[in-house]
Amino acid sequence: MAQHATDRLLELKQKVGSCIDEAKDGLHRLSKDIWSCPELAYEERKSHDRLVAFFSEQKGWTVDSHFKLETAFRAIWGPVGGKAKGNKHVINVGFLCEYDALPGIGHACGHNLIAEVGAAAAIGLKALVECTPDFPVPVQVTVLGTPAEEDGGGKIDLIREGAFDGLDVVFMAHPSQEDASWLPDVAEHDVIVRYHGKASHAAAYPWEGVNALDAAVLAYNNLSVLRQQLKPDWRIHGIIKHGGVKPNIIPAYTELEYYLRTPTRKDLPIIKAKAEMCFRSAAMATGCEVKLEFARNAFYNVLQNLTLQGLYELNGKALGIEFVKNEDVLKISSGSTDFGNVSFIVPGIHPYFYIGSDALNHTEEYTVAAGDDKAQFYTLRAAKALAMTTLDVLLCPELLQRAREELKEANLKEERALKGASEAKHCGGVAQY
Repeated sequence: MAQHATDRLLELKQKVGSCIDEAKDGLHRLSKDIWSCPELAYEERKSHDRLVAFFSEQKGWTVDSHFKLETAFRAIWGPVGGKAKGNKHVINVGFLCEYDALPGIGHACGHNLIAEVGAAAAIGLKALVECTPDFPVPVQVTVLGTPAEEDGGGKIDLIREGAFDGLDVVFMAHPSQEDASWLPDVAEHDVIVRYHGKASHAAAYPWEGVNALDAAVLAYNNLSVLRQQLKPDWRIHGIIKHGGVKPNIIPAYTELEYYLRTPTRKDLPIIKAKAEMCFRSAAMATGCEVKLEFARNAFYNVLQNLTLQGLYELNGKALGIEFVKNEDVLKISSGSTDFGNVSFIVPGIHPYFYIGSDALNHTEEYTVAAGDDKAQFYTLRAAKALAMTTLDVLLCPELLQRAREELKEANLKEERALKGASEAKHCGGVAQY
């Protein structure tokens, strides 16, 4: 009996891969269209419309355009609600699409391929269940189009709006230079700092001015000095966005933008407090006014779900994926993603996949690679691994339960860490850290 179930699962996994292959031409066109019209965060109108059209043109999908956000969408297939025929619980599987680009260099992070992976895994699973009358579990397939990952955090907005309510498990995959079932994406919060001084002629009567550029430079140097006392895996990095208008005018206004990162969300308040002292002390020293504007959304670190991660690795290896083993890659903090916030509320994974190029993300070379036909094989292979992992969870209820319990335990651990950090701060002040 157990062998029969194993054979059946393997058969379904092969079929879901075939279903994805059958749709490869349409998926390639979808990815190419998104790549060809790069749009910034919250402005992804053409990409949004293209994805909405993609699902609307296929039979069976219920599509909500402009879902909760102007450039978000939701596509649903299958029985909606808690129960299906036979009073069986409907398992709601979520796949996420990203499609925003970077300023100046387009899809240099390959979000066109993220959209393709999510769409491919979803339509592959839907096609499989449709052509399998005796599929043992009622399934709802939900695709969420999540804008503004590069700037703003669209997934966090959607969490706030309840878009993830009811999902049992959630999947996406991100292009990279290697295949990894998990990389340490870190917590992050960004801030805009504005200094207001007073303009004056820089040569004739500089004593009448209040130099906002001096404040910006002092803040920049304050933070550079602070780095000596930061933990090795904490990061502060930023730019001066506005430094004045002309050399013979004392700058009355300057603006900086900084990203603050820590491995876990519990340390974000600590690094924010330290950075704020650097910004405010620069204003005090120069006589400027300062205004700090922290972003509406803070990105959390991605919680590992070892159950789902292990399943993805097994399925990936069966498809020929060679996962990175280099500890320098696996342990060093990567970037930040709003999927981290999702990982705190729904069991899920955010693996990385090689696309046939050694180019680095956020470079012009990676933009070219993300639009190259060579990336298609690797993109669809990642989609197949996600769909196969979904089948493991659907057909082995104990695996889904284990993933849920793992998330619950991880959240309890995070809550204890947050409580400990808060108590330490109140006991001795920020200077303790």
